[in-house]
Amino acid sequence: MSYDPDNIFAKILSGDFPAHKVYEDDVAIAILDIMPQAAGHTLVIPKAASRNLLDADANDLAQMMPTVQKIAHAVKTAFAADGVHLQQFNEAAAGQTVFHLHFHVIPRHDGVAVKPHSGDMEDQDVLVAHAEKIKAALAKT
Repeated sequence: MSYDPDNIFAKILSGDFPAHKVYEDDVAIAILDIMPQAAGHTLVIPKAASRNLLDADANDLAQMMPTVQKIAHAVKTAFAADGVHLQQFNEAAAGQTVFHLHFHVIPRHDGVAVKPHSGDMEDQDVLVAHAEKIKAALAKT
């Protein structure tokens, strides 16, 4: 299957669709998931166009992973999490719903289950507050 340049993440990257951006560098952006499975659920999206891990350029992946790590540290700190769960899906059969490579960074607390991906959007004021917490954690690194 081919990459669709009209996917929602491509539109966010181009500035044609709003998002709660918490970080950006030359390689990727990090935004809050609008349907979070836990407070602070963040998506790291490469700027390079690829459908998923299966067609991504290996050099692009290598350049992106330090950003994923940086966001994981910030999210863990910002939400006083006990750990961080990373998710990455490839094709519909594996659960991929947006066909632009991205990594889910989800803070986890011992004994607390993640919410199901229900399609219910989080309140925008909550997302703004969560974004500020992550930005503050990033500023300390």
